[in-house]
Amino acid sequence: MSWLASARPKAVLRFIACALAPLALTPVVTAAEQRPNIIVILADDIGYSDIGCYGGEIATPNLDKLAAGGVRFTHFYNTGRCCPTRASLLTGLYPHQAGMGWMTGYQGTGGYAGDLNRQCVTLAEVLRPAGYNTYMVGKWHVTPAPKRQQVEEDKINRDNWPLSRGFDRYYGTIQGAGSYFDPGMLVRDEELIAPENPESYYYTDALSDNASRMIREHNRQKPFMMYLAYTAAHWPLHAKPADMAKYKGKYNEGWDKMREARLARMKAEGLVPENAELAPHVKEWQHEELQDWQAARMEAYAAMIDSMDQGIGRVVETLRNTGQLDNTLILYLQDNGACAEEGRSNQAREMRDKLEPADPMGKDEVQLASVPEFTRDGQPVLWGRGVMPGPANTYMEVGREWANASNTPFRLFKHYVHEGGIATPLIAHWPRGISRRGDLEHQPGHLIDIMPTLVELAGATYPEKFHEGDQAITPVEGVSLIPAFASKPLERKEPLFWEHEGNRAVRHGDWKLVARGATGSWQLYNLKEDPSELTDLAEDEPERVAELSGMWGAWASRAGVLPLTPYWPKPEAETQNGGEKPTPAAQPAAPPKVTTASP
Repeated sequence: MSWLASARPKAVLRFIACALAPLALTPVVTAAEQRPNIIVILADDIGYSDIGCYGGEIATPNLDKLAAGGVRFTHFYNTGRCCPTRASLLTGLYPHQAGMGWMTGYQGTGGYAGDLNRQCVTLAEVLRPAGYNTYMVGKWHVTPAPKRQQVEEDKINRDNWPLSRGFDRYYGTIQGAGSYFDPGMLVRDEELIAPENPESYYYTDALSDNASRMIREHNRQKPFMMYLAYTAAHWPLHAKPADMAKYKGKYNEGWDKMREARLARMKAEGLVPENAELAPHVKEWQHEELQDWQAARMEAYAAMIDSMDQGIGRVVETLRNTGQLDNTLILYLQDNGACAEEGRSNQAREMRDKLEPADPMGKDEVQLASVPEFTRDGQPVLWGRGVMPGPANTYMEVGREWANASNTPFRLFKHYVHEGGIATPLIAHWPRGISRRGDLEHQPGHLIDIMPTLVELAGATYPEKFHEGDQAITPVEGVSLIPAFASKPLERKEPLFWEHEGNRAVRHGDWKLVARGATGSWQLYNLKEDPSELTDLAEDEPERVAELSGMWGAWASRAGVLPLTPYWPKPEAETQNGGEKPTPAAQPAAPPKVTTASP
């Protein structure tokens, strides 16, 4: 059955509107065999230095091979958080412009609508009219997940699900997190489903296997674009025993030695300069009372990344076996820095230990919860300090200390726009199109650059109007990365900008202006001399602060950032990074004062 025959009416209308848009019908390159297949792989809550080819000790041989056969970007950026990153990656816009300035769920203004808006187009909506088949596998998380009552009453709004935003096929989860053994809101195309073979099901494997299946079933008369969005290594810490066994005892010496070893490898590889220093400690390992438990948390986290890498290897092998590897561009990146959230790991476990088993779920019963109270076979799900992670009946996080180490050598974590929150690897591998092998690329890049890169490679045209009613589309923000693939300078004229939860930043050349919280003072760093953001030069460079803050203010005004979400900054009860006091935040803040640069 064709896509048009099987799709829902609104999705068909969008496809027809797209097909009739004159600006989207003039591909630069017409022969399918001359245009590459494209796979964009996005990992979840993984630190900058976690994978092997970026300094980590975690076994990622398949990503390492892609890096050795392509280019590694050392200054690539995400937005610091899950939903905003996905919106920016999909659209080539800053997240507020796509309606995703915070997370899913309406926050009161257009920039914080919490739902991918109709003033943007997705990669799939641009590439499909240019003759590409479009596949999505994995975590969507750019629209609110349906409530239980909506599911039970069959009143699910699918208007912003993947098939309604340009994708031909979909397998994955609509919401942001869930059990790896029984994921909530699991969907094939547009139908909620239960896991196949629940006794042996593991979500990371299912994503890899479904991606491979779509590649095998692809009609090779057209090129394809695939967006493969893993949830690894987002909490909960769920891993298969065989993968965890590889890391048994690996982290018994703690995070301090791990950070030192990673930094040494990163310097040796040229990923960071020789003058790079470690960000402050969160906590010294010798002061940790539950070392066995802490080591087990990192073992599970490493095992999750290992499993993802194995799956990427299977996807690459499928490309090789179908004769498509040489002309497939593979991009690998991560949605934010490592995650310091510990909502459940810090709780007392006694209440969960007292729960009685529940009735098992039916074979075809759909899991709706992101944090299930019980496993499919009725076991109570345990969490709390000291609960050993890994099995399906646990729900744990990796924790602040390991997150700090995963982001070596940078400061802070997911949520923040210091380097630890926004720095990501970017691996670009395309044997036929990228002649560089194992090179490092030091030019800064951002998620907004993915759209123009793929539009150029696909011979597509970014539309001025789209969707029903001839909706005007926000112009793309980024620049093509194709010159960098060939060691040439990017054509970037504008700085790069960030805002999330009141945390703000702008990078222009080697200079970065950054602030914590909506009331936080601006800090200024020269990233070439100080990549870990340790020496604040704001007092020494007031004119540069004024210039960069003026740039940020002008961007924030045009990009839907202001007013900042009213409940940010949040009060913080503890220091986020050793020796670093949190920004005072007793009251919701007005938009920050902006200093306009002198002419």
